[in-house]
Amino acid sequence: MEHLPRPLDPIRSIKLKLGIVLVASGAVCMAFFRYKIGWLPAQTTVAALVLGLVTSQLLAHGMTSPLREMTSAARAMAQGDYTRRIRATSRDEVGELADAFNLMANDLATADQQRRELIANVSHELRTPISALQAVLENVVDGVAEADSDTMRTALAQTERLGKLVTELLDLSRIDAGALSLNREELFVDTLLADVVAEARVAAPQAQFSISVTPPDLTVMADAERLYQVVVNLLDNAARHGPRAGRIDVIASATTDSILIEVRDEGPGIAVADRGRIFERFTRGERAGGGGTGLGLAIARWVVDLHGGTIAVVDPGSRIRVALPRY
Repeated sequence: MEHLPRPLDPIRSIKLKLGIVLVASGAVCMAFFRYKIGWLPAQTTVAALVLGLVTSQLLAHGMTSPLREMTSAARAMAQGDYTRRIRATSRDEVGELADAFNLMANDLATADQQRRELIANVSHELRTPISALQAVLENVVDGVAEADSDTMRTALAQTERLGKLVTELLDLSRIDAGALSLNREELFVDTLLADVVAEARVAAPQAQFSISVTPPDLTVMADAERLYQVVVNLLDNAARHGPRAGRIDVIASATTDSILIEVRDEGPGIAVADRGRIFERFTRGERAGGGGTGLGLAIARWVVDLHGGTIAVVDPGSRIRVALPRY
């Protein structure tokens, strides 16, 4: 479709454009009347044009003020200042644009704050195992400690913690980019839970794990790798926050339209005020501790959401329940 001409585009002021439009419209009208009636008072004609031009400039000032504010705010945003907002009082297209601009500014400010918090949290999480690993290696090099199996086991644990953190950060980057998808298949719940618990026993040999699946042949349509990841994170969370030799129960059951997987520990539980935030990134709640990264439950929630299910902390606070669609 051919674009219509825009003769006023070179003019950089909307107020001047409005004035030109008004004068041009008035001149056309007056030329028409002059053609029809044969004459027009010259002084009245000039006065009317000048008065219309002045009036248009005064009215246009208020009309274009939000646009000037948006220009200034946009330039401030380019410098990293997301605090500027536009005063929108009109209900026309300019007012709608100002409202949309303010909404965008709020979203950008929130995203910038999350980015800063992410950098700070990642730096903190990386510094802890790196410092511990550095201390172990310095002691070995300086002859303070022997490079025996216990020392190397400590170094290995910190290296594994670093590897887990990097893996979780990569998962989060894929989540944010929308690059991950599900490969659903029918899974036997008891087999999946048995595999996860076997891995959890290696990581937490002091804990007492139990599995209960009702009915025994319970199945679920899910992505095996991602659901495995969810249960691993839940068991890791339970092992870290429960008593060292405490009991951890993994219970699976079915309702009419859902498959429920619940992990229970004997810890103090998550406070009610923290139960919503516990699934946010780098949030551990009041019972924080044990060296977790604060990313596992955030990833678990994303996987469950992707399956169309829900995940929540239930009373008494030491139970996390996952509900997945049955089909």
